[in-house]
Amino acid sequence: MAAQMERAPLSLKLLALGFVLVWVFTAAFPFIWTVWGSFKVQADFFSYADWTDALDGPTTRAQTGSAFTLDAYRGVWIDNEFWRPGLNTLIVTFSVTAISLTFGTLGGYALARSGYRYAFWVLIAALIFRAMPGVTLVSGYLLPFFELNLWGRLPTAIIVLVALNQPFTLWLLHAFFLSIPRDLDESAMVDGCTRFQAFRLAIIPVMWPGVITAGIFSFLTGYNDFVISAAILSEDNQTMIPRIAAFLGSVQLRGQIMYAVAATVSVILPLIFLVLFFQKRIVSGLTAGAVKG
Repeated sequence: MAAQMERAPLSLKLLALGFVLVWVFTAAFPFIWTVWGSFKVQADFFSYADWTDALDGPTTRAQTGSAFTLDAYRGVWIDNEFWRPGLNTLIVTFSVTAISLTFGTLGGYALARSGYRYAFWVLIAALIFRAMPGVTLVSGYLLPFFELNLWGRLPTAIIVLVALNQPFTLWLLHAFFLSIPRDLDESAMVDGCTRFQAFRLAIIPVMWPGVITAGIFSFLTGYNDFVISAAILSEDNQTMIPRIAAFLGSVQLRGQIMYAVAATVSVILPLIFLVLFFQKRIVSGLTAGAVKG
């Protein structure tokens, strides 16, 4: 592919480079603009008179003495205690990831090594379950959550998000385990290991690319969810994404726009570093089971 690109005409290379630059600029501009605007006051960032106020910051300079200010971050994290939704998000995300990986890893391995026909139908059922809109699961949990007095608390969101995420984790890890030769664990069993010992000693050391990929997608499910969290968590137990929506306001209620901007930047930055750090693991985990899956 690289050799073909080197032999391509100069005009084609310039066209391809131009396309990539336009695509990168189009994709990155909204986030760059949001980061820039988070250091301005609302009168500048949302100026109707002149959009260049967002660049120059005349009102920001007049109110704070500088072209940039941390007022939005101070207001959202300290005055509005955004750290509480942040802590709730960490609890929900960690729990969803840990539970999904535990059951997904064991279930994916069992289905990949199973010779019975029911394994296929289990995967089909998981696929159907995954295709359902997440909010439709909420009604099914209404009665037990009310009976157990769990409604509005963090465990309710964790349970529903695990149920929503588990089919995808099961499919991803099932495809990954199919890419690992059966001879690996069967040789361990011939040497006297039990099935679980073969899994622990022969499979676990080579399964990390798939597990890390599934873990990242589970993390994103818990971290980014809005529909489930907004529907079943009380205001005191909100996670970050519904809280940002509250800052934006509604037709009836005026929002705190700059708090929403600062909170959005605060939420997105960890995701960017996470994806950049694990980018190779994500790609290798997604493509590992592409042939056999």
